[in-house]
Amino acid sequence: MTSEHHIASAFDRDLEAVQALVVRMGGMVEAAILDAAQALDARDEDLAEEVRRRDAAIDALEQQINEESARLIALRSPTASDLRVVLAVMKIAGNLERVGDYAKNMAKRGHVLAQIPAIEGSGGAIRRMARTVEAMLRDAIDAFIARDAALAAEVRARDLDVDQMYNALFREFLTYMLEDPRSITACMHLHFIAKNVERMGDHATSIAEQVIYLVEGHLPQDARPKTDSVQPPGKA
Repeated sequence: MTSEHHIASAFDRDLEAVQALVVRMGGMVEAAILDAAQALDARDEDLAEEVRRRDAAIDALEQQINEESARLIALRSPTASDLRVVLAVMKIAGNLERVGDYAKNMAKRGHVLAQIPAIEGSGGAIRRMARTVEAMLRDAIDAFIARDAALAAEVRARDLDVDQMYNALFREFLTYMLEDPRSITACMHLHFIAKNVERMGDHATSIAEQVIYLVEGHLPQDARPKTDSVQPPGKA
C-alpha cells in the first residue's frame, strides 16, 4: 500500500468524521426548533429554559467543526473536489449555528409571553410554521448526506411556503393590534418570533444551496422563490 493511499484513507476518515459532526449538530438544532415552538405553545418555561441552555452545546459543536475543517485543510492539502466538501461543511455548520440562535431567541421571548395574556391560536400557528422549517432543515441535511441535489432543490422551493405563513401571521398580528391595543405587547413579541422562524427557513435554504453547489459545482442560477413579503417598520 502506497503512502499516498494511506494519506487518502486518513483524509477520507477525517472527512467522514467531520461530516458526522454536522449531522449530529443538525439533529440538535432540529430538536431546538421543535422544543422552542412547543414551549411557546404550551407556555412551558422549563422547556424554554432547557432550549436556551442547550444552545451552548450547539455553539461548541460549530467551533469543533470549524477547527477540524481547518486542520483538514492545513494538514491534508485536499484536492479541489474535497476542498469543496470541507468548505460546504463549514458553511452548513455556520447556518445551523444561526438557526440554533433563533431557536434560543424564540425560547427567550416565550418566557416573556408566558407572563402576559395569550393571543388565541398564535402559539399553534407558530408551531406549525416551525414544524415546516424543521422538516426543511431535516431534508436539507439528508440531501447533504446523500448528495441529493434534487431533494436540495425541493427544500429550496419550499421556502416560499414559510414566507407565505410568515406574511399571513404578520397580517393577523397587525389586525389584533389595531382592534385591541392591549394586545400590542404580545403581538410584537410574536411577530419577532415569527420573523425568526422565517429566517430559520432562509438558513435551511442556504444549506440546500450548499448541497447543490457540492453536487453540481455551482450555486443555483435562478433567484430564490419568494412571495411578496410584508415589510413591517424597523427590523425584527
